[in-house]
Formats: sequence, structure tokens, C-alpha cells
Amino acid sequence: MARIDSEQRIWSVGALCLAIADTLNARFNPVAVKGEISGFSRAASGHCYFNLKDESGQIRCAMFKRAASAIGFMPRDGELVEVRGKLGVYEARGDLQLVVETMQRAGQGDLFAQFLKLKAKLEAEGLFEPSRKRDIPMQPRAIGVITSLGAAALHDVVSALQRRVPHIPVILAPASVQGANAPLEMLHSLQKLVAWQGNAVSASNKAQTEKMAIDVILMVRGGGSIEDLWAFNDEALVRAIASCPIPIVSGVGHETDFTLTDFVADLRAPTPTAAAELVATARDLLMGQLLHTQEAFSTALTSHLDRMSQNLDWIANRLGRPSGRLNDQKAHLMRLGQSLQFGLKTQVQVRRQTLARHSENLPRGLQKSFQCHQQKAINLSTRLGLLDPHLVLERGYAWLTDESGVAMTHARDFESQQSVTATLADGQVKLQVK
Repeated sequence: MARIDSEQRIWSVGALCLAIADTLNARFNPVAVKGEISGFSRAASGHCYFNLKDESGQIRCAMFKRAASAIGFMPRDGELVEVRGKLGVYEARGDLQLVVETMQRAGQGDLFAQFLKLKAKLEAEGLFEPSRKRDIPMQPRAIGVITSLGAAALHDVVSALQRRVPHIPVILAPASVQGANAPLEMLHSLQKLVAWQGNAVSASNKAQTEKMAIDVILMVRGGGSIEDLWAFNDEALVRAIASCPIPIVSGVGHETDFTLTDFVADLRAPTPTAAAELVATARDLLMGQLLHTQEAFSTALTSHLDRMSQNLDWIANRLGRPSGRLNDQKAHLMRLGQSLQFGLKTQVQVRRQTLARHSENLPRGLQKSFQCHQQKAINLSTRLGLLDPHLVLERGYAWLTDESGVAMTHARDFESQQSVTATLADGQVKLQVK
């Protein structure tokens, strides 16, 4: 049985994991590893988890969302890749894991580096901005297609368009989609379709040529390795797509394949067939919508006509026949005339009776009014007489005035030897103050 030496250091689990992580970091990091992907999964957070393995071993790997969004393909189980990252210990489980920072398919090496460099350059110039992308018409007058004549993608696209929109013309501009000459050929095909559009717009017989005006272009090919799809990463082609006056849909490779044309195109489709379906609403669906609209319009029109007919009947009932309306008006006028004559006679009789009553009452009223005013005059005369100063003098009083005729009412008004006039009831007496 082993015995723990009292002099030996005792580690906590967490401290031991950290020490191992530090040792690995100092000894190996950063590290590059080549292996086959196994058990790949992407969490809802965007982080990816998988194993890298070969015939002699495997290691757990974690690739966080930021690093996962920078790779140009979707990793799949069984795919041979080269990764770069940092080796460490996931303390929560005590697992050895490799935190992946970059990933590329094994063997693509410089091509992937070129892809990322050119992508960053064009992205910095704003060629991939969503704001510059245009809407794709759902009912184009004509559809342009750029692909190889021998490509399976052409068959897929034509079949989808024939099935969904057989009435829409398809203008094919063939070009190689792989190899050294492919970028230039696709660029020339794109220029041809743009020129076709210009000729259609400027043609003299517009009624005929406008039906063939190209409203959208499909640039498609099947899946392949990064080398197979490299033509779609050509800088000149990408810039031509960005400046093209016609909206472009890129349907290159499979859903997990990405090229620069996918980023610059107005719309990216996961497959060539999907690209065709995105620009071609099925005729049966449109016919169904048209039939539904027709039925709704017919129902609305019938309902409107019924309401108008009902309103017309109501108005007709109110209006009646013109002759009947005229007779009704004549009868109404006659009744008004009779009422007017009767009213005038009645008013005249009432006025006469009122005048008669007033005529009878007038003498009686005048006599009564005279007597009333006479009595008032007597009363006022009596009151006025009571105010006569001679009545006061009759009771033995005298009215004294000075030489100027000013009444003297106080003793202080009198002076010695002053002449004073005393007015009595029957005359005046001259007095002198002693």
C-alpha cells in the first residue's frame, strides 16, 4: 500500500489543472494539427465542438463563434482539415482540449489564405454591404443564365424553370466554370447579357423585345473543392458582379460551399436548383392566386351591384311617378290656400271684436283717468299750500331782512342802528336796531 510522504506537495484539483495548462501552453502553444473531423456539432450559441482524429489518436476541440464565422466552409464529419489554436485543459471536466482559432481544408493552404485576404479587401471596400444589394423580381420578363453547357447545374436550372415558369424566356450565356480561363469567360458572358439587355431596351419594336428584357441573371455551377470553385473567387469577376446593372443570384456549389461571388451577389442560393426556384414563382401558384383574386373581385362586384340595386329601389319608391307627385303637390297647394283664406277670415273677425271692445271702454277709461288726475292735482295743491310762508306769518311770526333783502335768521347778524325790514301777515314795517 502506497504511503503519502509528508514532505510531498499536495495539489488541489483546480490548481493541478491550471499547472498542467500552463505547462502545455509554455511547451506547445500555438500549435498546428492535421486530422479528420469527427462528431462535429454547432451549439445555439454559434460555438462548434468536435474531435480531430487519425489512425493513432484523437483530441477534443472547441471553436468559438468568432473563429467559426471566419472560415469559408461548413466543416463536416470525415473531412480532413488543418487547424491552428492553443492546447489547454478544460478544468470543469479535466479534459485536454484544443481551442481552434483557424481551420482550412487540408491541402488548400495558400488558396484559402488568398481567399481570406481578398475577402477582407473587398469587404473593406463595401462590396458585400447589404445596403447595396437589390431586390430580386419574382416575375422577370426573361432570365439570364451563366454556366457551362456540359454542367449538371444547367440541367437542374432549366428543369426547374421549365417546371415552374415555362412562359418566361431563358437566355443562356455559356462559359467555363472551372479552370484558368473560367473567370474571363464568365466575365465576357456577363457583359453579353448586359449588352443584350441594352439592345432589348433600345430596340425599335419595343412591344416585341421588352418581353425578352433580362431582369435577373443566375450564375451557377455544382459543388467541388476549393480548387474547383476558385474561378468564382476571381477579383475582376467579383467587381463586375458588383457593378452589374442587372440583379444577380449566385448558386455555386452546395449549401456548405462559399465563394466571393456569393458575398457580392444580390442574393445567394444554396444550390443551382434553389437559385432557379428563388426567381421563378411557380405558375400554378400564380394561377391559384389569380383565381382567388378573380373570385374575390367577382364577389365584391356582385355585392356592390346588389347594394346599388337596393338603393335604386328605395329611391324609386320615394320618388314615385312624376304625375302622382304633381297631383300630390296640387292637392297640397289647395289645402294651403284654403287654410290661408280661413286664417285671414278668422284674423279679421278677431281684430274687429277687439276694436269693438276698445271702442266701448274708451269713454269710461278716459273719465276714470281724468278723475284720478284731478284728485292728484288737489292733493298736490293742498300740500303746496301748507308750504306757503304766509300761513306761518298768520300765526304771529315775522320775516326779517336787511336793506339788501337778505333774510336775517341769527342774532349775530344784527348791528346797532341797523335798518331792518319786518314782513308781517298784512304788510311790512321798517325797524331800527337799538
